[in-house]
Amino acid sequence: MITEGRVRVNGHIVTELGTKADLAVDHIKVDNKLIHAPKNLLYIAMNKPHSVVTTMSDPQERKTVTEFLRGIKERVYPVGRLDYHSEGLLLFTNDGEFANRIMSKRQNIVKTYVVKANGTLTEKQMEDFRAGIPLFGKKTKPAQIKPLSRAANPWYEIQLTEGRQNQIRIMFKHFGLLVEKLKRVKIGFLELATLKPGQTRYLTPAEISKFKYLLKMEKPEDADD
Repeated sequence: MITEGRVRVNGHIVTELGTKADLAVDHIKVDNKLIHAPKNLLYIAMNKPHSVVTTMSDPQERKTVTEFLRGIKERVYPVGRLDYHSEGLLLFTNDGEFANRIMSKRQNIVKTYVVKANGTLTEKQMEDFRAGIPLFGKKTKPAQIKPLSRAANPWYEIQLTEGRQNQIRIMFKHFGLLVEKLKRVKIGFLELATLKPGQTRYLTPAEISKFKYLLKMEKPEDADD
């Protein structure tokens, strides 16, 4: 939109990508429509079901996460994504700064997954997994992996601080294995807990405050310094 000249800040067309503007003080228009800050900032957790797209609409007419957000008056957007065949914890918000910081690689927010593979990784392969593997010309950041079972199709717990597209599936494929099931169970301190597939809940004020403190967006009210 910026490169097409569709964005104006304080009456001037913005052409430089990365230009900063603040809705609190700046007059921002897109396609000549004034942009307003959301009336209420919302923070929502969802247990995304399998076979659902993490987009607000889908040209292939597959089921999208919007079907589980009915009744929410403010327009919210997913923070990051889970692919079509993955499930688990997904956050939604209309707080752009919050979303950007959660997704920022600099924040090192740990995301925890449980994964079922069609075979067993060797100790050496798990060491390589932890150290990082080449992925589209760039090595993955250090990760954590531990086996949760010793079956023919074992489960693993994996912790990442990055979320490149299909990363876990591609990492297992690097070692000649396929991921059969993948569920995100935790983002930072926030756990999926008892949410059933398709269920949502609002984050509590304490959870929002803790996230904002971890993301360096605010200081906790009870802090001494």
